[in-house]
Amino acid sequence: MATHPLLDVADLHAGYGRAEVLHGLHLQAAAGSVATVIGPNGAGKSTLLNTVMGILPARGRLLFDGQDIVHLSLEERVMLGIALVPERRELFGTMPVEDNLVLGAWPQVRLGNRRWRDRLADVYAIFPRLQERRMQLAGTLSGGERQMLAVGRALMSRPRLLMLDEPSLGLAPLVVRDIFRTIVDLRRIGVTILLVEQNARAALEVADDAYVLEMGEIALHGPARELAGDARVIDTYLGASAGHEA
Repeated sequence: MATHPLLDVADLHAGYGRAEVLHGLHLQAAAGSVATVIGPNGAGKSTLLNTVMGILPARGRLLFDGQDIVHLSLEERVMLGIALVPERRELFGTMPVEDNLVLGAWPQVRLGNRRWRDRLADVYAIFPRLQERRMQLAGTLSGGERQMLAVGRALMSRPRLLMLDEPSLGLAPLVVRDIFRTIVDLRRIGVTILLVEQNARAALEVADDAYVLEMGEIALHGPARELAGDARVIDTYLGASAGHEA
């Protein structure tokens, strides 16, 4: 059964000053799905997430659940239910784990949700290790634990759209597996995810839809399983042996 797009981007232009990075980009993320964007370094993947988040100005159509948000501020987009986990995590290293999580709940506090602290239990259920480390300073966590904390902090705001920028970057293979299992679990509970990821193989395995971004434009788009079998994607992003793997 088809689902309506929670995020609908069309003819999107964005960049830094006079340097345009995204050139008329089109992209959709269906409600309750995982949409992934893969591509080479410098293609504009992080620029796309920063533009949707409102960090960068843009021209074009940017609809969130049918509402045009292209002129809304970052704060207004957060209040609508959009969250970004940036590549660098951007944690408060001198604060304990739990304080970092509590800061992520401020949109719920602004909305007058008096039960916002209940969200801590939800996040700890997803990431039990964070509960074990809840009084530990964020700056002393391992790379995998910092990524869990960054995702957990974003989840504290109860986002409808969660954007992840390179969640596997710099992590050991076993930790990467856990992170991608978490992405699948979040989709199961109804969180829509827009995933930017260099690990194309892992991204295509968990995604419903996939986009290949090259030089600021969508070069390929389709169901993730189909793109995983596309000869060009295999040769460029997965390696020649990928087509023969189970």
